Amino acid sequence: MGAGRLIAVLMTALLAGCASATPEADQRDAPASARRAPEGSYAVGVRTLTLDPRSARPLPVTIWYPVSTDGVAAGRFPVVIYSHGLHSRPDLHAGLTTRWAAAGFVVAAPAYPHTQQGAAQFSRADVRNQPADAWRLVRHLGRLDRRRDDPLAGHLDLTAVAAAGHSAGGFTTSGMFSEGHSARLRAGIVIAGGGLPGSFAGLAAPVLFVHGTADAVVPLTVGRAAYGRTRGPAAFLSLLGQDHGAYLTPGHPGFATVVATTTDFLRWTLYGDRAAGARLPAVARSPLTRYESRPAP
Repeated sequence: MGAGRLIAVLMTALLAGCASATPEADQRDAPASARRAPEGSYAVGVRTLTLDPRSARPLPVTIWYPVSTDGVAAGRFPVVIYSHGLHSRPDLHAGLTTRWAAAGFVVAAPAYPHTQQGAAQFSRADVRNQPADAWRLVRHLGRLDRRRDDPLAGHLDLTAVAAAGHSAGGFTTSGMFSEGHSARLRAGIVIAGGGLPGSFAGLAAPVLFVHGTADAVVPLTVGRAAYGRTRGPAAFLSLLGQDHGAYLTPGHPGFATVVATTTDFLRWTLYGDRAAGARLPAVARSPLTRYESRPAP
């Protein structure tokens, strides 16, 4: 997940600058339709692919998606780009990502070349380059959606994209919200992370922060500072007395609340499901949590 020295390095090496994460010149406004999110739960399929395998930055990707008895479930589903932390990999986050897919989202999780578990040339400072990798993945998913022979073709709603991530992946997520980012990026979920230089610029979008109050890797103050920098609607879910991410493990105290809160946040922001947004304070409330929110300035 994260490494003990994460925050010291990110607050020094990463403050030196952040690679551009601007995905494209197209900034057209493509509003997501207000609709109820799917009810019930889908079965979940999974596939892997490698983006640009012969490039200097090959990007293995794991994709979870809703399925029916005939293959990919009918309909178009909003997309979530999920970023892992240092020394981690996508499948270690499946407890969370599969539940999002079961709720009606396609979740695509890249394994970053220099921060994934087992990376040949590991580099904490490479986190600053990961927002551009994530945008490269968004563009590739657009090509898959148009490719008639791909099982996901016609099933990806790329007018409604969210970025989410844990630890260094939370910093990657905030870095995707740089000046000039595409209007299709409609929401962010920063778990045990903070902001990169240039984060939360350009078009404002709702961001949910999830943080353990006893996090010794990325202190709570770092998440709070990023929360204070956001320009759109924002919410903060504190896991009382909890550490850097044990609450992302199924069965661990806090896991059920994190899943319920993040899922309804995605329903609200990507489907435009107002009922899901209205119930967020109640869903996030438990003896182990504290929830607060604020509207756009």
